[in-house]
Amino acid sequence: MLWAAIIVVCVPTAAVTVAVHIANSGAADPQRLPVNPFTLVGDLADGTVRWPAAATLIVILMLAAVLGVVTLIAGTFARRRSRRHRFDRAARWMASHRDLRPLTAAGAGATAERLGVATPGLPIAKTVVGGKMLYASWEDVQIVIAGPRTSKTTSTAIPSVLAAPGAVVATSNKRDLVDATRGPREHIGRVWVFDPQQLVDEPPAWWWNPLSYVTDDVKAARMAEAFVRANRDPGAHTDAYFDPAGQTLLSNLLLAAALDHRPITQVYVWVTRPNDEEPAQILDQHHYDLQAKAVLADVHAPDKQRQGVFGTARGMCSFLTNRGVMKWATPDGSTRPHLNLSEFVRGRDTLHLLSREGKGSGAPLVTALVLATTEAAEDYAKRCPGGRMTVPLVGVLDEAANVVRIPDLGDRYSHYGSRGICLITILQSWSQGVEVWGRDGMRKLWSAANVKVYGGGVSEGEFLGELSALIGEFDLQTASVTHAPGRSGGRSTTYSVRSEKILDVADLSSQPKGRMVVFASGVRPAIAQGVPWMDGPDAEAVRDSIARHSPVPEPAAAVPARPAVNPWLPS
Repeated sequence: MLWAAIIVVCVPTAAVTVAVHIANSGAADPQRLPVNPFTLVGDLADGTVRWPAAATLIVILMLAAVLGVVTLIAGTFARRRSRRHRFDRAARWMASHRDLRPLTAAGAGATAERLGVATPGLPIAKTVVGGKMLYASWEDVQIVIAGPRTSKTTSTAIPSVLAAPGAVVATSNKRDLVDATRGPREHIGRVWVFDPQQLVDEPPAWWWNPLSYVTDDVKAARMAEAFVRANRDPGAHTDAYFDPAGQTLLSNLLLAAALDHRPITQVYVWVTRPNDEEPAQILDQHHYDLQAKAVLADVHAPDKQRQGVFGTARGMCSFLTNRGVMKWATPDGSTRPHLNLSEFVRGRDTLHLLSREGKGSGAPLVTALVLATTEAAEDYAKRCPGGRMTVPLVGVLDEAANVVRIPDLGDRYSHYGSRGICLITILQSWSQGVEVWGRDGMRKLWSAANVKVYGGGVSEGEFLGELSALIGEFDLQTASVTHAPGRSGGRSTTYSVRSEKILDVADLSSQPKGRMVVFASGVRPAIAQGVPWMDGPDAEAVRDSIARHSPVPEPAAAVPARPAVNPWLPS
């Protein structure tokens, strides 16, 4: 009431004072006006000071200006209020601006400055309250879980590739990520596109030898496990004896082929020859005595056992018979350049890896390439000051559960951030990750990620319930009024407080498209709005890239003219 009284009295007094002074200054016979505004108003009321005619026009113009400003502010507020979804109301009980400072341009920029990187980090989204842009710093690894058609590519994958200051490795099962980022990244370095299934009709202009990764028995075992995981359907039944034995045999054959500088297709030749002792001899010559004895044990095992072990190993590397895939993994007598991963991680090139799941998939090689690239980056980081890469490597692992089934991804997440290897694993659901890495492995991956993003589109009650618990609760105050009986008419009001979920399972399952719930280490969860590349600084470059690299639509077939008379009806 006090403020209302002040506004009602002071605003008109100020308007009259300003109007009279302006009009008096331009009058032919100016009056002597008192300095005190309230005295001036009193003098105008009793006639001591004349009201200038021009002051009326000035008051009208001032009133129109004030009304215009009020209308503009009210309209802006109304538009913002109408655009705000009921889901966004929960933001008031979540992270504040102070809580989110480590993720803002200032907070992440301070980390980038300390690490010697020019940009603050990888963009995540904008807060729905305040519109602050959030960034994952160059010490963070991320995981994104969002259902189909929730703008994962436009708002996460493409902006992250474009924001990378150094080398990038990106996976996908569609061409949109390649078409959108190829043009802008070509101005920074070379773009290598691995397309064994011809998803973007990319010819095999280069090749990569998977055995260049196999430098010892440990790496041979890792590659064998990667091949097995990528080539096996989630939930497939395994044999307690033949699967481990077949994987061990495959590991030893990969090591033998690498030591003797053979192409990787030689491994499949060996698994079709159960009596061939050549790989054991190669291993023995290079002083891998135990591995040589293991191969000989499989070769001289009883017939059924031998056939079972070699048959299992043959199934694990069956993708080696795919001629389309092998064009990218063998030199084929051509002069195509070989992808040197040690040089790649030191530069600013981009490696796009495309594959689909199912028969004929290049997923085993995609998994092996990602594995080899990250380990090459790790080896390089060990030689850099502070044990981390000078310029971070960015890995955007879209469709990770389908084409990048690295067995120990959760373990790698736990230390890749400190190495300058910034990975983003994108999944369509929690259960999709559980199928690949198991329940404990998926929890390890989720816990190891510094930044976790839920983008909606998931209908898994258990997972959403855990998210709801992480978001927390707020105190809701309610009032209860009781009336006393009798003529006194007295009443009493009691207040009670109860805890309510900030966002329950129903809210999270119906999360509007484009909204994200961002979880970060040491920061309260926040509601944010994804920023698609169309609203980013590289929008024009991306549009040009899509126009240049997207396939040209075929012309529509001519529709025959409809006959004037239906020939099937009697005349």
